[in-house]
Amino acid sequence: MISRIKEYTYDQEADAIYITFSDKPVASTGALDDMRVIDYAADGSPVGIELLCVSDGVITDSLPHLKDVLHLLEGIQVKIFA
Repeated sequence: MISRIKEYTYDQEADAIYITFSDKPVASTGALDDMRVIDYAADGSPVGIELLCVSDGVITDSLPHLKDVLHLLEGIQVKIFA
């Protein structure tokens, strides 16, 4: 299986993960809620997602490329709420 995730970064001070899917420029940003933000390219495709307060766990419903995101989060032992 080829992952759509290009890379991810974890900011320990902010307790946030940014998952990158594409190198396209960000044209718009949309918040799913206070803890999950999606960046979009001009063509509407997801460029990346920011997940906040990840040490408390992450709600994964409505995230783009969900299977890849779940695989990553499980691999780095982040608690998942579906």
